[in-house]
Amino acid sequence: MKLVIALFFATTAACAQPPAPGAPDTLFIHGNILTGAHLKPSDASTTPARVTAIAVAHGTITAVGTDTEILKLRSTRTKVIDLQGAFAMPGFNDAHTHMGNAGRQQLAIDLTGVHSLAEMQQRIRTFATTAPADAWLLGGGWDHTIWPGAQLPTRADIDLVTAGHPAIFRRVDEHMAIANSAALTAASISAATPDPPGAKIDRDGSGNPTGVLREAAANNLVFAEVTPPTPQQREQALTAAMQDALAHGVTSVQDNSDWEDFLAWEALERAGKLHLRVAEWLEFDQPLAVLESRRAGHPTDDPLLHITMLKGFMDGSLGSRTAALADPYADDPGNSGIRRYDKKTLNSLTIERAAAGFQIGFHAIGDQANTMALDAFAVWMGNTHAPCPPQPPTKLSDFARPIEPCGVPYPASRLRIEHAQVLLPTDFNRFAQLGVIASMQPSHLLTDMNWAAARLGPERVKFSYAWHSMLSHHIQLAFGTDYPVESINPFRGLYAAITRQNEAGTATYQPQERITLPEAIYAYTQASAFAEFRERLKGRLEPGFLTDFIVLDRDITTATPQQLLHTRVQRTVVDGETVYIAP
Repeated sequence: MKLVIALFFATTAACAQPPAPGAPDTLFIHGNILTGAHLKPSDASTTPARVTAIAVAHGTITAVGTDTEILKLRSTRTKVIDLQGAFAMPGFNDAHTHMGNAGRQQLAIDLTGVHSLAEMQQRIRTFATTAPADAWLLGGGWDHTIWPGAQLPTRADIDLVTAGHPAIFRRVDEHMAIANSAALTAASISAATPDPPGAKIDRDGSGNPTGVLREAAANNLVFAEVTPPTPQQREQALTAAMQDALAHGVTSVQDNSDWEDFLAWEALERAGKLHLRVAEWLEFDQPLAVLESRRAGHPTDDPLLHITMLKGFMDGSLGSRTAALADPYADDPGNSGIRRYDKKTLNSLTIERAAAGFQIGFHAIGDQANTMALDAFAVWMGNTHAPCPPQPPTKLSDFARPIEPCGVPYPASRLRIEHAQVLLPTDFNRFAQLGVIASMQPSHLLTDMNWAAARLGPERVKFSYAWHSMLSHHIQLAFGTDYPVESINPFRGLYAAITRQNEAGTATYQPQERITLPEAIYAYTQASAFAEFRERLKGRLEPGFLTDFIVLDRDITTATPQQLLHTRVQRTVVDGETVYIAP
């Protein structure tokens, strides 16, 4: 461990790496630049851990080194940008976002952070007074667990402030929504409406809907009545979410949004307005022919926008008590959550899609859901051969290759589980044996620690949000935020990962699962790049890598946890171009 820390914090003087042919178009000099090399003891990179200058040509780093060395590469056409001694590092790669929903929430009724039902009602009332007469009221972000009494809202609570408009608002985790009476009527939801498969309609003592809808199949009964956003509205929402990401130092996202949002991303790219790297996911449940057609419709080797994973849902969320647990909730003994699949269907779909060369990722929160996902992966692996050691591509065109020598389609060799919040003790070894990537969101702990122990009980809680256990079992750990479920701010995630404390520093959750800052940065940059097959292009500041980096107001490697939590981004650079400057 001392070796890791020494390598991480060292400012190493070394010769500049050899430049590519031709003069650079931009030099960034006089910085305190963390390259990302040597974050892991096994790292064989010859790039120093710290440099002061970077040379860039056509968006790619051609050399790194000292100011003197890099300035020698300047031509009469080279632009020189002085970082004035500021700390810089690779841009963050958020491994799990919902950019479309995030942007639309910002442009609608944003209920993020409301601390009471009354505050929620006031925000809705204010918006309703200026809404067109026939408009739906939409938005989300509310979290009843932080309200006094932690009581769920009802349709009657929302009816009071919606002025007759139909309205539906997603909970912060997006696995639950509250609809008012007008919305339920529009969707023909009544006491006689059965619960959709894999979902639940909450009911009062008389059997009438309360307005609370749990999981997508129930929510979608209402959303089917809402006019979808126009392409222009989608572009506007994505632009708002993109600007939020860039302002927080996120230069890449792995995104789970609607297919129509992907088409909007394409439109932004064609217009030269896409300044964020996006790896988009498709719906696991879509027919295979549709998935193959959508994958074929966009270049696989596009470094700015590409399609990667198929995402399926095993269960819901702990906050909504719909996460699938092997044993009932400690604070709700009659409830073990909601499972989305039967084993036969899940295994069949997994085999078919993985065999077609798709990367598979499963949303799994509860221990039972994680076991279901691992079982499906094991069936797929058993249906082919033993897992092969990944052979990382060396150039963009390699990402299109369909088959590895072992017979496993290349994308299917990087299976993922999203969230992996609660595991059975035996499943850590299964993660490792199957080579499954744990895509986790440390900032979830800052919210969930207020009630997770009550949901899980004293034994299960020991195996929740278990980042250190993942790493100790040699599991690849990729970090993200689940934005807009949590803020896209990565510094909250780093803080949570290294402290496992609330933001006030007054409460700690299972401290044995803390990890180090180098490990957390690696998970948020290089490991996230690995999870989307881009580890030879992103996550480091080395020759041959894309020029995606951020300049901060402090050196986070020497900051206290509270200082880390309050870090601000001064500049964000994507593809060698400055795309954000702090006001």
